[in-house]
Amino acid sequence: MNSCANTWQQSLSALGATFDPDNTDVQHFGDPTAELAAAAQGTILVPLLHFSCIEASGSDAKAFLQAQLTNDLNSLQAGQAQLSAWCSAKGRMLASLVNYPLGENYRLMLATDLLPAILQRLRMFVLRSRVTLADLSQTLGHLGLAGTGVEAALAAAGLPTPEMPMTTATRDQVSIIRLSPARVILAAPLTELSALWQKLATLATPAGRPAWQYRDVQEAFPWITGATREEFVPQMADFEKMGGVSFHKGCYPGQEVVARTQYLGKVKRHLYRLKSPVPLSPGEELHAPASPDQSAGKVITCAPSPDRGFVALAVVLAPAAGDLHQGSMSGPRLQAEAVNP
Repeated sequence: MNSCANTWQQSLSALGATFDPDNTDVQHFGDPTAELAAAAQGTILVPLLHFSCIEASGSDAKAFLQAQLTNDLNSLQAGQAQLSAWCSAKGRMLASLVNYPLGENYRLMLATDLLPAILQRLRMFVLRSRVTLADLSQTLGHLGLAGTGVEAALAAAGLPTPEMPMTTATRDQVSIIRLSPARVILAAPLTELSALWQKLATLATPAGRPAWQYRDVQEAFPWITGATREEFVPQMADFEKMGGVSFHKGCYPGQEVVARTQYLGKVKRHLYRLKSPVPLSPGEELHAPASPDQSAGKVITCAPSPDRGFVALAVVLAPAAGDLHQGSMSGPRLQAEAVNP
């Protein structure tokens, strides 16, 4: 960890942050119950240490990414953001991404635990293309704002609010990406995060990663992490319904599989919200009597619920959703609801 990142973590510790055992993520700021309540009904401010960024620069940057990602970068304009995925040759998602242009460059936001492997693999495809792929995790950090007071908190910090979901705004080295009507991500130099935090915290409750993941579940935003890498074709995570896949662009890794899956309509696994009496782990397999010989689903993310118990996003075999269990056929029963029935 470089000095800037270390200084940022020290600042968070001084603000009362409790880190996970690996010291890589903030779990809470002293009152997890109040943070979850604020995530559901108020406004939260979260250090997003579990997100990092790759920047693509050079005259071939756009063409290079166009040939790699599931979405159409030719339609991505300044002031816009785009959900996308990078897939294996078998059409399985290696990473989910939020892309946005910044000047002549393109930024790809993804799960921190995926960045080293994704960056190394992406660089293998550069060949003679005039493109440079840079890891920004040592210089750029991310904050998350979510709730009813997002616009007021941004205004208090002297920052603009992007007009609509999947648009961006930039001021004073801070990029604001609006994911949904009530949620934004701010990308800023690590050296500026402490001052930015102090301004935003005047109108938002500091919260840890679980509160942000609760919002991920409520808004059905399926981030791929190391635990779920290469597990799903995009349609299993409802990416095509979220605008994360273009079926009108040219080739990219796995394109034939993704297109065939779409046009044959044979996907039986889709994105579900779960309610559980026990915590679930990303990558954990789920079970059901309707699927005795294979896994009936796989967990993407899980968070504690302000209403007790836990909520999660999972890719689930549709015929098995009515009688789904954790651990084994006799394990705790889970309530499952299709995100896009």
